[in-house]
Amino acid sequence: MAPGIAERSRGFTLVEVLVALLILAVLSGMAWRGIDGMTRARDASLGQIERSLRLNTVMAQWQQDLGALYDSPAVPGLAFDGAALRLVRTVEGGVQMVVWSLRGDRWQRWAGSVVTRVPELQESWLRSQQLLGNEPGQLQMLADVSEFQVQFYQGNGWSNAQSTGDLSSAAAGTPRLQRQLLPTGVRVVLGLGEQRLTRDLALPPQMP
Repeated sequence: MAPGIAERSRGFTLVEVLVALLILAVLSGMAWRGIDGMTRARDASLGQIERSLRLNTVMAQWQQDLGALYDSPAVPGLAFDGAALRLVRTVEGGVQMVVWSLRGDRWQRWAGSVVTRVPELQESWLRSQQLLGNEPGQLQMLADVSEFQVQFYQGNGWSNAQSTGDLSSAAAGTPRLQRQLLPTGVRVVLGLGEQRLTRDLALPPQMP
């Protein structure tokens, strides 16, 4: 056999095989890191999309509650004590107490029973001031909320929702006590991680 043919037919050396395996291992590691990075990016994007959809749904409920405010003569139609926003809204068949509150890092909504009589509404209002956060009707709307602030638009600007607002005028010759008028707008500020969400909502005109 000719020497040239023998040299051309010899196999790879051990060093060449090890080098090839090392190159393949490096390429496989790079490919795996690329796939893992794409998977993480996809999961993060899906999580952000789901949170955005959830936030839009929650804010739609917030606007629906405020858009159906009922200026009750028996209890405050809208009040914020620094931790919870209480409101009376009209629903099919009567009126209903609703409370939005921040408990820990959870923004929750409680809806009371639909009532038609003044004593029932007053009882529901008193109950709304004694909520523990685990009652029937409590729903967790958003998680990881660090801040919940509310401001009212009264007169010509935004003011602290806990400050005294404008008073309604009692009809002449009636014993009804004066009460605060509902504001014309509500601003909510939510702390969501490193971001702050601010939403302003104009309230429907009040009935005389």
